[in-house]
Amino acid sequence: MESKPSESATRPPLRVVPAGEAPFADVEAVFGTRGDPAGCWCQWYKIRGAEWNAASRDELRDRLAAQLAEPGPGPGLLAYDGDTPVGWCAVEPRPALVRLRYSPVGSATPDPDFDDASVWSVSCFVVPRAFRRRGVGRQLASAAVEYARANGARILEAYAVDTDARSKPPAAELFPGTASMFADVGFTEVARPKPYRVVMQHPLHH
Repeated sequence: MESKPSESATRPPLRVVPAGEAPFADVEAVFGTRGDPAGCWCQWYKIRGAEWNAASRDELRDRLAAQLAEPGPGPGLLAYDGDTPVGWCAVEPRPALVRLRYSPVGSATPDPDFDDASVWSVSCFVVPRAFRRRGVGRQLASAAVEYARANGARILEAYAVDTDARSKPPAAELFPGTASMFADVGFTEVARPKPYRVVMQHPLHH
């Protein structure tokens, strides 16, 4: 007897757009008002410790809104199922992530020139609970590869969680994306700074 296709396999592909081209209200809908995303707004890697500690949630949200309004590529993609925003992926040139070079995971990169704008980072995924287990993250990761390539990136780098080496991590720890998800869209492991954290890269040939 043939097995029934999974729900994610039977769903049509999501529409993924640069988040700067979307209404900010749609970004807010994905980040929500509670939990880690609404307390970070993908600013953790972008501002230094003292400034981070002093910033309110509203200030962090306003920072992301301002970054999305700037010309040029980045800082993220938004996925839609029909007209409903269902996920966010942070992807942009790595120099924007000023704290990354000081983190144990980021500093393990084999490409340590953090001023090299041809190296891009995909650093965070936000998928509201109602839309998880539908392959949203995987489609965003695939779109991030094409977005980085189209904007001249040489390498796209990720800082994944290896769920095979970390037994049942809580959802809050999976914001960087999983190693299996990135492997599915062409990334390979280049460093393992922790038993369950891996640096992965996708070379982008033009």
